[in-house]
This record gives sequence, C-alpha cells and structure tokens, in this order.
Amino acid sequence: MGLFKTILNVIPRPWLIKASYAAKPFLNLYYKGSNYTDPINGKSYRKFLPYGYEHQRENVLAPGTLSLERHRLLWLYLTNHSDFFKQPKKVLHVAPEQCFYKLFRNQKNLEYTTTDLFSPLADVKADICDLPFADNSYDVIFCNHVLEHITDDTKAMNELFRVLKPGGWGIFQIPQDVTKADTYEDFTITDPKERQKHFGQYDHVRIYGLDYFKRLENVGFQVHQFKTTEHFSSAAIKKYALMKNEILPVCAKPF
Repeated sequence: MGLFKTILNVIPRPWLIKASYAAKPFLNLYYKGSNYTDPINGKSYRKFLPYGYEHQRENVLAPGTLSLERHRLLWLYLTNHSDFFKQPKKVLHVAPEQCFYKLFRNQKNLEYTTTDLFSPLADVKADICDLPFADNSYDVIFCNHVLEHITDDTKAMNELFRVLKPGGWGIFQIPQDVTKADTYEDFTITDPKERQKHFGQYDHVRIYGLDYFKRLENVGFQVHQFKTTEHFSSAAIKKYALMKNEILPVCAKPF
C-alpha cells in the first residue's frame, strides 16, 4: 500500500484536515513547476499528488489547495458559467471542502454558512436528513460527495430541496460510474472493508449510476448535466487534471 493510500485509510478525516494546513506550504514549494495548473489558486506544478482509498489515482491532488478533479471542475464552472462571484448570494455549504472554505468565507458578495455533523469547518453541526434551517432559505447550496454516505439519500435530497429558495440552484457532486445506468447499493454490506471493495471507500453505501439525475428530479429539482468533455478541450482537461467523463449536476428549484 502506498504512503498516501495508507494515510487516507488509517488517519481519521478530521485529523487529516487539520494536518493538511501545516503541510500545504511545503507541498506547494516542492511540487512547483509548469505542467499542470490549479485554477483555484492559479499556480502551476510539475505534477499533482496521488489520491484514493481503494483505487489510487495518480496526479490528482493539487499541492497548494489540496483540490481534486471535482473541486477544480466546480471552480471552473462557478468562475466561467455562473454569477456566483458577482451577485449577492446566501450560500449553504454541506460538508465544506477545505480548498473552498476560506475563499468562500472571504467573498464579499456571499452570506456563507457551513454545516456538517463532524467537520471542524462546520458553523452548524447538523444531520443532512434533518437540517435546522427554514424553508426557502438559500440561493445556492453545495453538497459534494456527501450523498453516497447517506442511507436515506432521498430524505437528504428532500431536505436540500426544502431549504433552497425557488429559483435557487445547487451542485451535488457524487462518485458516479457513468458507464452504468443504475445505482449499485446493498445495505446488507456494513463491514468497512467490504464497503471499500464494493463502493470504493470504507464509509460509502452506494455507487451512483446515470439514474442519479432522475433521483434528483424525482424530489423536484430541474437538473442540468454539465459535461466536462462538452466544455473543455483535451488540452484543458490535461492542464487542469480534470476527470474526463465527469458530469457536474447543476440542480435548480423551480419558481
């Protein structure tokens, strides 16, 4: 087992978040180069770090922000395809990602709230299946790589729909196998090692297929599939180290 894979599987995630703050300056300097660019901080590197619990991916973890492919795709979408950084927004961020936390917190146009049961970055400790927020509260909601951990994901989706304002939108990224039509889930699998084998990570309960978008639509969202290959050239995908087949689910609540 490689060093990074061992660290991911042995050290609790809250500890990793805290430790990574201390490591970032060293990693940023050590990996400095010109082959790949992290659009979040605009810096370039000779390579990115590996990442993965069960199947480790090479060249995906940016040294400066510790962003992964999904984070860079989201940032590029927000920057180039939305008014997120331009118009006043009341934002809810479920399980806030470290690479965005300070940037969103310091953004003058955003009223920014974070929530999670365990994250040290959460303003409000809460269960996504029972959010302590009023109906129609937020203009934008981010909930990325959370739903695959939740047994009753429909209940969680309904909560996200409830607290989003009519006309608001959210991005709810998940690990997805786009070669499969149907989501694979088996709630009899509870052992962490078995979950890792079946679902790719010890604390996941499913792998979503293309029916994920229908699940979101079933609770009321209008879903736009923002496909990486339709918006980025092969050169850009390589430069930013994006996942070629990733689809960003942009979910709107109708008026």
